[in-house]
Amino acid sequence: MADKRLFFLFNPKAGKAQIKNHLMNIVDVFVKGGYEVEVYPTQGQRDAVRAVRERKKGFDLLVCCGGDGTLDEVVTGMMQSREILPIGYIPAGSTNDFANSLELPKGMVKAANVIVDGRNFACDIGKFNEAVFVYIAAFGLFTDVSYETDQGMKNALGHAAYILEGVKRLPSIKAFYMKFTYGDTVVEGEFIYGMVTNSVSVGGFKNITGKSVELDDGEFEVTLIRRPLNALELNEIVGALLNRDQETEALVSFKTSRLQVESQEAVAWTLDGEYGGEHREVLIENLKQAVPIRVKGES
Repeated sequence: MADKRLFFLFNPKAGKAQIKNHLMNIVDVFVKGGYEVEVYPTQGQRDAVRAVRERKKGFDLLVCCGGDGTLDEVVTGMMQSREILPIGYIPAGSTNDFANSLELPKGMVKAANVIVDGRNFACDIGKFNEAVFVYIAAFGLFTDVSYETDQGMKNALGHAAYILEGVKRLPSIKAFYMKFTYGDTVVEGEFIYGMVTNSVSVGGFKNITGKSVELDDGEFEVTLIRRPLNALELNEIVGALLNRDQETEALVSFKTSRLQVESQEAVAWTLDGEYGGEHREVLIENLKQAVPIRVKGES
């Protein structure tokens, strides 16, 4: 009889709905690893938050399968619950930025084996006013693409879907007058994009968040893009984003554990690729090493 209990929650619609082809093999890995498994397919948006928060007592491990949005919901539910459990993550979305940061394998059964044989990694979590996020809070250019892009289009085209949707927006780039305060420093002006990250990739692009990213150091990497004055400056911004050795005054980047954001008008934010509401005032804080996530064991 199994002496450990595992709550396995999965999003049946994530990615190309490939979970249905691997479900039995994944559960078999967990059972062979000595776990009694309870399986729960999510029933819609935000259902994972409720399911995790209201889970029965007595589980040793919680595993989720889905995209980064599913992981975000699971972590949110965990932070709202009475007991923090280690989280195993089987990536099944179209981008899986955070899974790449954790160096999790792409194969679902391989990821399940990592959960059974791996170790706990105490990971930083972001607090956004009263909400939480796992790896990115962002506003401005492209940030509404992920939650406005059709799921079928995401499944069929992957990264190309985001790019195609984003290119359609280029003629109507909107700038927001905003003020960012961290420590004794204030950054102010018109910005078209900003991201507060704890990830080595965003939208499938590696190294776009900056250099020397650590997921457990208690600090975020912050990247802000000022309004470009002309096409040349826009090209400089793109170059500096893709190659952090390049510099431009239009790109502001720094590290901080706490960031106060104020804007003249309500600005729409995205948290881990999902809509995070419109806000004029935001407080973003790093909850250092708040949640243990299963990663590969020491080699």
